[in-house]
Amino acid sequence: MNTSCDDCHRIDLPQISDSRGNLSVIESGRHVPFEIKRVFYLYDVPDGQPRGGHALMRCHQFIVALSGSFDLVLDDAVTRRCIHLCRSDYGVHVPPLIWRDMSNFSSTAVCFVLASEPYSEQDYYRNYQEFIKVKHKHLPLTSVI
Repeated sequence: MNTSCDDCHRIDLPQISDSRGNLSVIESGRHVPFEIKRVFYLYDVPDGQPRGGHALMRCHQFIVALSGSFDLVLDDAVTRRCIHLCRSDYGVHVPPLIWRDMSNFSSTAVCFVLASEPYSEQDYYRNYQEFIKVKHKHLPLTSVI
C-alpha cells in the first residue's frame, strides 16, 4: 500500500442545529470509511508540547478537534501538508503509512480520534528515518532517458 497526502481528506460531518445547540454524528462505514475499533482523545496538552510523531502500518484514523484547535501535519515522505483543525463538525481521514505530527494546541483543545484497529505497539513507526525507508521501498520507480 502506497498512500500519499492526497489520500488524506476532510470529511464533513452531519450537523443538526436547533435552538438547543448543535449535534453531529459519526457512523462506521457511513461517515468514516472504516469500522471503528478504538476511540481515544487528547486533552490538557501542555503549551508547546507536540503529539503524534508516528505513522501507522495498518490503522486508519479519523481526527477531529472536538474543542479548541490544533495543527495536524501530514507527511507521505514526498509531501508535507498542514491542516488547522478548529471545528467539531469535520475531521480528517488519515490512512496507513502517513506520518502525523500535531502541534499548536489551544488551551481548550480536545483531539478526538477514531481508529480502525485496536492499539498495537507493533503497528507503529516511531522513527522517521525508518518510515522514510519503508515509504521509498513503495514509491514507483521512474526511469531517466
